[in-house]
Amino acid sequence: MTMDMGAMESFSSKSLVLQAEKKLLSKMAGRSVAHLFIDETSSQVLDELYRVSKEYTHSRPQAQRVIKDLIKVAVKVAVLHRSGCFGPGELALATRFRQKLRQGAMTALSFGEVDFTFEAAVLAGLLAECRDMLLDLVAPHLTPKSHGRIRHVFDHFSDPGLLTALYGPDFTQHLGRLCDGLRKLLDEGKL
Repeated sequence: MTMDMGAMESFSSKSLVLQAEKKLLSKMAGRSVAHLFIDETSSQVLDELYRVSKEYTHSRPQAQRVIKDLIKVAVKVAVLHRSGCFGPGELALATRFRQKLRQGAMTALSFGEVDFTFEAAVLAGLLAECRDMLLDLVAPHLTPKSHGRIRHVFDHFSDPGLLTALYGPDFTQHLGRLCDGLRKLLDEGKL
C-alpha cells in the first residue's frame, strides 16, 4: 500500500487544532461560559449590554443572540491572534481596530458624562468603522457565517434608535453602569 505524499503535505495538525478550537468555543459561547474566558469587568459590561438590548428590543431571545454572537466573534478573533494566524499587515490592522474601538469607548463615555453632547450619528459612525475594520481583518480566516455575526453585533449596537434610547432618561442606570465598566476597562488598558 503506497501513500500519496501530496495528500500528506497538505495535512496540518496546527490547522486542525485551530479549526477544532474555534468550533468548540463557538459551541460553548454564552454569557455563563463567557465568565470563564473574560475578566469580571468585561463580563459586567457584556451583562449590561444584554440588559440594554433586552429592554430596547423587548425580546430576550434577540438580546441573547446578539451577545452570544459578540462572544463568539471575540473568542474566535482571540484564538486567531493567539495562534499567530495574523500576518504583519493584519496585526497593523488589528492595532488600528483596537484604537478605533478605544476611541468609540472614550466617545461613549464623554457623551455619558457631559450633558447635551450626545450625537447618535457620531457613535454609529465609529461603530461602523470598527465593523468594517474587523471584517477586513478576519476576511481570510473566518467563515461567511462569522462575518454575518460581526455585522449583526455592530449593526445592532450602532442602531441610532438604540443609541438614542441608551442616552435617554429611561436608560440612565444602564448608561451609568456601562460608563463605569468602560472607564474601568480603559483605565486597566483592556480596551
